[in-house]
Amino acid sequence: MPKSVSTRSAYKMLTCIYLCRTLLFFAPYADFLEKKSYLCTTCHTLMNGKEKQIMKQRIYPIGIQSFEKLRRDGYIYVDKTALIYKLVTTGSYYFLSRPRRFGKSLLLSTLEAYFRGKRELFEGLAIEQLEQNWTVRPVLHLDLNIGKYDAPDSLDKILDNALTVWEEQYGTGPSETTLALRFKGIVQRAVEQTGHRVAILVDEYDKPMLQAIGNEELQKEYRNTLKPFYGVLKTMDGYIKLGFLTGVTKFGKVSVFSDLNNLKDISMRRDYIDICGITDKELHRYFDKDLHTLADVQGLDYETVCLEVQKRYDGYHFNFNTSGIYNPFSLLNTFDAMAFGSYWFATGTPSYLVYLLKKHHYRLEEIEKVEVTEDVLDSIDSEGTNPIPVIYQSGYLTIKDYDPEFGLYMLDYPNREVEEGFVKYLMPFYIDKSEAEAPFEIRRFVGEVRNGNIDGFFHRLQSFFADAPYEVIVGQDPVRNVELFFQNVLFIVFRLAGFYTQVEYHTSRGRIDLVLKTDKFIYVMEFKQGATAEEALAQINEKGYADAFASDSRTLYKIGVSFSDEQRNIERWLVE
Repeated sequence: MPKSVSTRSAYKMLTCIYLCRTLLFFAPYADFLEKKSYLCTTCHTLMNGKEKQIMKQRIYPIGIQSFEKLRRDGYIYVDKTALIYKLVTTGSYYFLSRPRRFGKSLLLSTLEAYFRGKRELFEGLAIEQLEQNWTVRPVLHLDLNIGKYDAPDSLDKILDNALTVWEEQYGTGPSETTLALRFKGIVQRAVEQTGHRVAILVDEYDKPMLQAIGNEELQKEYRNTLKPFYGVLKTMDGYIKLGFLTGVTKFGKVSVFSDLNNLKDISMRRDYIDICGITDKELHRYFDKDLHTLADVQGLDYETVCLEVQKRYDGYHFNFNTSGIYNPFSLLNTFDAMAFGSYWFATGTPSYLVYLLKKHHYRLEEIEKVEVTEDVLDSIDSEGTNPIPVIYQSGYLTIKDYDPEFGLYMLDYPNREVEEGFVKYLMPFYIDKSEAEAPFEIRRFVGEVRNGNIDGFFHRLQSFFADAPYEVIVGQDPVRNVELFFQNVLFIVFRLAGFYTQVEYHTSRGRIDLVLKTDKFIYVMEFKQGATAEEALAQINEKGYADAFASDSRTLYKIGVSFSDEQRNIERWLVE
């Protein structure tokens, strides 16, 4: 809100905005809304400055996974149907990996509506002009997202339920005694009864495997079930018009895909990069009025709002040198509430991510700007020791650069929402603070840093180390893991502080040096494990770490810190 606007005026303006948005719902019955005298200056912006144009109420499809519901109920739809037409006319079997809440389910629902011949739902969309023959086909749509997979028979029950529904329509065969044989028989009878090949759509194919990470026996059970079940897509090729599988991850060596060499993986294909999510071009085509409204509500200019939206929600790259993709879930929620927030992250982070990081004693700092080969990105081995592939495919890392000489992809957080949310999410698992307590602890820590309360923020740092569970620190390799614990806790704390202050952070064996800057203070710190605070402070002076700030007007503190292996905590600090 501009500083020139008083609190009372701001309240009046915001009240008017939401009142007029409500009144616009009844626009067809309220001729008086066409008169400018009933609207404030801000609301004229909502009306796009036109004397007699009523802006229709915009309904954002938050959580809407049914294409038919979306179209019939008047939700906003970003037209992806030209890409869908290309899919169905240039291939038969596809796999697409995208993070959760990215529109995969809506994509499959759109394909289902297309194959059921519901032409009326596509009026005004690109495919209406492209498709000349709207053939009604049988569709077998399997949604594995609905189940909780925690027992050997959990998957069987979900598959059995889907097969039973299809058998009620297409009949059963007496010799079909397994899940795969029943699926095969249903496909065959559907084609024979309708005269048209089937479309098979599988949503979140990998949900059972993901929920079983950490339980090798359960993963083996699910793998043995899914492998022959999905194998039907290959053996019944002549009966299938299209097979499309979506998921968050692509499992490789676990072999649910080993028999499906006919699947075309379009996850990194440049021509399908934007089949889910929203491009910058689409943002301004479909949501430009929303950006203007958001700017008015937030008291910002249009350019600043566009930059803020980009910083928070853009930045997903599913190949190198491609356009950034905005997270659709966060964008829609932002426009619906006319407020910024961590909407995608608030819907929940899979616990298997933290399980993998802790199981393999991963150095958290190495998540940022990590380099990997395409083979690592392409698939997940549940028995491997590298958590990066699943973190990338889950949407917490994205492609930022590529080295063609060595074939290496550089990964990093896509945007601030993910970066800040992920580090905040990690904190309770490495420090014994609840998810509710963690933000308040960081706020207090940053406040002490900003106020120059050195003893205060070091005592708080000590509490972070002291409260950590023993098993988090030691694990199976006490010497290495105490050092790793020391580095991971400091990384989390100072990474979170870095969202509110300026932090430069460097690590090497047994030591960490960092520079922390506020508007009043500069802190040059050296942390040493298994050495004295005097030695740490001496290194700051000997190496000239603080020399670069000699002419800075802010107060400079040099701080040497010792970390005790025995106490597993900060032992002492010296300030100069």
